[in-house]
Amino acid sequence: MCVGLPARVVRLKDKNTAVVDASGAKREVSAALLEMLAPGDYVMVHAGAAIAKITDDEEDEVADLLEDLL
Repeated sequence: MCVGLPARVVRLKDKNTAVVDASGAKREVSAALLEMLAPGDYVMVHAGAAIAKITDDEEDEVADLLEDLL
């Protein structure tokens, strides 16, 4: 089973790297798979890569599900 975590883009380091905040933990991830990312966007992160843009509502839903699981 694969698990992706929602994260908010804090800043773009370069064309292919973004700094994201996932529940307070900031880290660099690959942004090579996504176009037109901007600070404030929400993304799904898996294995060190931003794999999809998500909406604020989707981020809230995933956060609620993760809280229920933990």
